[in-house]
Amino acid sequence: MKTQIRTEVAQLWQIAWPVLIGQLATVGMSVADVAMTGHLSAQDLAAVALGASLWSIILVTVMGVMISVNAVVAHEVGASAFNKIPHIMRQAMWMGLGVGLVACLVLNLSTGVFDYLQLEPFVQAKATEFVRVISIGMPAFAMYRALYSYTTSLNHTKPVMVIALLGLAFNIVVNWLFIYGKWGFPQLGSTGCAIATGVGMWLMLGAMIWWTHRAQAYKQTFPFTHKEAPKWSEIRSMLRIGLPIGVTYFVEVSAFCAVGLLVARFGVVAISANQIALNFSSLAFMIPMSLGIALTTRVSQTLGERDVVRARFISWTGVGVSLVFAVFSATLMTLFRHQVAAAYTSDPAVQAVAANLLLLAAIFQLSDAAQVTLSCALRGYKITRIPMLIHIMAFYGFALPIGGILGLAPSWFPWHPAQPMEAAGFWIGLVLGLTVAAILLAIFLHRLSGTKIAYDVHPAS
Repeated sequence: MKTQIRTEVAQLWQIAWPVLIGQLATVGMSVADVAMTGHLSAQDLAAVALGASLWSIILVTVMGVMISVNAVVAHEVGASAFNKIPHIMRQAMWMGLGVGLVACLVLNLSTGVFDYLQLEPFVQAKATEFVRVISIGMPAFAMYRALYSYTTSLNHTKPVMVIALLGLAFNIVVNWLFIYGKWGFPQLGSTGCAIATGVGMWLMLGAMIWWTHRAQAYKQTFPFTHKEAPKWSEIRSMLRIGLPIGVTYFVEVSAFCAVGLLVARFGVVAISANQIALNFSSLAFMIPMSLGIALTTRVSQTLGERDVVRARFISWTGVGVSLVFAVFSATLMTLFRHQVAAAYTSDPAVQAVAANLLLLAAIFQLSDAAQVTLSCALRGYKITRIPMLIHIMAFYGFALPIGGILGLAPSWFPWHPAQPMEAAGFWIGLVLGLTVAAILLAIFLHRLSGTKIAYDVHPAS
């Protein structure tokens, strides 16, 4: 058994580590945007922060929808049905184009929310322009994620890493040129960030197409040999898997955004401390998320082979590895929370609050790592609707209501603390909500993976 576990952990990590570096490079783009505009003006920084909040919500939703391609393609890889993959991928690219265009439209329409935030006219105009310019990258991003899932399903994740790193380098260089107006380029400030990211998405798509065309690993399944019209029945089957994942991602991101907005009433110290804790825990989250992507691939491939016993073993091994990492990261976060807070800010008041929130974030690591890998294992079974409902209940039924009661201490509610717990109350709510999600997902995976009937009868529940 120990040998089997070591072998499976090695296989998971072989897929996951390039994905991890790619994810960190993607996060690095937003870090570069904030850091570089912050050195230009507070107004441009505010515009990027506001615009990026809308962009990130739509971005992760699109990412969730396109994950369905991973489960479908990896299943055919496991079944050795390589002849089916080119057709699936041509339809997946049509789906990506459609999803990207819808996301582009929604993103532009969502700028109307700025009218209700009582912003400075200059900041509102710059934030709106940021969103409209960056939206041009949405169709490319959705199609890129289709190819991302394709190459991951074939166990080739190094292209993801290399292209993401090149994308980060491109983003930094073009930011420098357009934000500050270097080498004769116009000084565009926050709009320069949007240009860099939007154009960068199209270049990343082009790079991925070029890579799949040139590399020998894709010769057997290369999808771009001829044109093919979209077929709604096949696109719909992928959307049936992907849309619940997109909703799940939207629910989680919107819940964190809601906490950020609710914490804002407690002042700059609370806002800053909340952002520090969220940013640092998000970086730590990249490892279980990357393991989860690898887990979806491994479970899908194994179910394609019709080996349900091994799929169960792989699922729980992946969850166990993620929890081991979570314990390690939670321990480090607990021991060095004051140093982490000090690395973000020199303000003593913000440091103190952030250190307390990082203690809660340490607990948060366990439930968050568990729920993401459990969800990803279920995606390998093509089960997405029930996890979606679990996440909706966990965040909207537990995390936000409990966080609101503890954080705001509303007088109308019979059981509330004597004083508002402010940001800490909301983080306790998030911990409890994620714990509920992890427990329910674990129960569901245990029951599902223990039966051979579930996968065959409910392939997209």
